[in-house]
Amino acid sequence: MDSESVVRELRGAGCVFAEEEARLLVSAARDPGELRAMVDRRVAGTPLEHVLGWVEFCGARVVVEPGVFVPRRRTEFLVRTAVAAAGPDARVVVDLCCGSGAVGAAVHSALGRAELHAVDVDPAAVRCARRNVDGRVHEGDLYEPLPAELRGRVDVLVANAPYVPSGAIGSMPREARDHERRIALDGGADGLRVQRRVAAGAPGWLAPGGRLLVETGERQAAGLAEVFADAGLEPEVVRSEEADCTVVVGSRDAGAR
Repeated sequence: MDSESVVRELRGAGCVFAEEEARLLVSAARDPGELRAMVDRRVAGTPLEHVLGWVEFCGARVVVEPGVFVPRRRTEFLVRTAVAAAGPDARVVVDLCCGSGAVGAAVHSALGRAELHAVDVDPAAVRCARRNVDGRVHEGDLYEPLPAELRGRVDVLVANAPYVPSGAIGSMPREARDHERRIALDGGADGLRVQRRVAAGAPGWLAPGGRLLVETGERQAAGLAEVFADAGLEPEVVRSEEADCTVVVGSRDAGAR
């Protein structure tokens, strides 16, 4: 099948960017049979990134395995904010709820020499992250699997924790709700369930002057900032309208011990 026929099939299936998707599928397929199979999967609703096996994120190609959360383009703003907050002397970076590892890998790449640790509770995500991360990837619940020697030494702590309210999961695009694990999407009744736990544990791991950065929904940002303050962090809400992304930054007192 040629590119034009691929475009027609994708457009008929409702793919908004049919021409671009067709280009990627045609270039990725090794033979006509593989292309046919890839198009069939995409038409059936499988996310393009899972069909291709990768997604471009912060200029790098990130491996994305079936079922693993696909990093969104808007989350590049979280990376940029984390890199700007880190400064040139950051030595330890931790990526919680890392999924594919895209965020931690991008922050680590930008900072250069920092030591990177990534964590996820989902074994499939951990396997995927180990293909993308130049650092240690730990399987477990939030801070639990991190080495104890990192306590009080983390300069940059990033978390793209799930923040979709449970009641809104059903209204998400089919590609997300049918092909990404609920654990990577569901943030509880108000979307802040996991983020509260991230904030509560952060002060024990952050170095003096270290920062916690969490992506969240625009409507949830004020509530999350209060959660940060209750945990002893100085909160700041930053937003990019262009990226449609909101990040809450929490700073640990530089004089803290």
